[in-house]
Amino acid sequence: MELKRPQTQTQIAILSFTCFSLFILAVGLDDQVLALLPPPPPPPPPITKASGGERYVQMRAGAAFKIAVFADLHFGENAWTDWDFVVYLGDVITANNIPIANASLYWDQAISPTKSRNIPWASVFGNHDDAPFEWPMEWFSAPGIPPLICPAVNSTYSGEEACSFRGTQRIELMKHDIEHDVLSYSSNGPKELWPSISNYVLQVSSSDDPKSPVVYLYFLDSGGGSYPEVISNAQAEWFQKKSEEINPNSSVPELIFWHIPSQAYKKIAPRFGIHQPCVGLINKESVASQEAELGIMDLLVKRPSVKAVFVGHNHGLDWCCPYKKLWLCYARHTGYGGYGNWLRGARIIEITQQPFSIKSWIRMEDGVVHSRVTLSP
Repeated sequence: MELKRPQTQTQIAILSFTCFSLFILAVGLDDQVLALLPPPPPPPPPITKASGGERYVQMRAGAAFKIAVFADLHFGENAWTDWDFVVYLGDVITANNIPIANASLYWDQAISPTKSRNIPWASVFGNHDDAPFEWPMEWFSAPGIPPLICPAVNSTYSGEEACSFRGTQRIELMKHDIEHDVLSYSSNGPKELWPSISNYVLQVSSSDDPKSPVVYLYFLDSGGGSYPEVISNAQAEWFQKKSEEINPNSSVPELIFWHIPSQAYKKIAPRFGIHQPCVGLINKESVASQEAELGIMDLLVKRPSVKAVFVGHNHGLDWCCPYKKLWLCYARHTGYGGYGNWLRGARIIEITQQPFSIKSWIRMEDGVVHSRVTLSP
């Protein structure tokens, strides 16, 4: 089955399927969190195209549309020693611990459970996906010659050629994701925003009419790794232009996904526990935010259609708190890579068309559900 990406500059990725969920891999998952996935559904039907040729996500008649947000897998993280303190958190892979020529091999392993279940996904980059390799001091033995330690992965490389310390660039990872996985609805975004790569929007369409949007899902690259942790002014301007183009009257609700929390998260972070109107279960660390606020939050709070922002990055936080007229939410640390020993889980987002609502909660690896919140009535 061949899936063609949009050829226009609108960068609107629209798809159609009858599967139960769209999995947003803020930072991945692997076999260790299979309990969070439903049984494999039937293969997806042929992709339906809107009149303009774009793909669209179409809700099933009479059924809610569920999004599972998996955060901070850190697949491939340091296999030779424990980390005592991590400043840069989560992504699908921890590239700074992967000394191989092509980190997309680890990317493939991280997303394989979702792929094997025929579930479509979209991804955004965080601060570890393309981070440069960090040499562990213990590699440098007493004689001063570090042993060559390369992870054993399925690779066409052999011997010394299997090791590389330059890292795999964002654009290379994204190209691999969208060209080698027909279930991927990720995008490398407008070139004028590069090195920021994962900037795009996905439409969720009505079950009655594929041309009728129910919700828009925006994905933004919050940087880190190979460049500063920030959503640039250029990205903010892109969002403003795109949202006014496809949703000029703010009549369609919008949900926003990126990895590193904005500085606005610091302003509303709960203190000494989580209390109403915030919801959540863990509040075990301070917000590690982007380096600067360059306009995106000002735009979001001015748009009545924006209902919530979802981030990862902080493993010890899973709360949602209101910020002016929208919600700022964390996902739940999903993977077994990265720091912290808190129980793993995922954030679920449920969109219902009739009557319209957007609700969210945390589903733990053992099936326990908590922290239910209504994001839009």
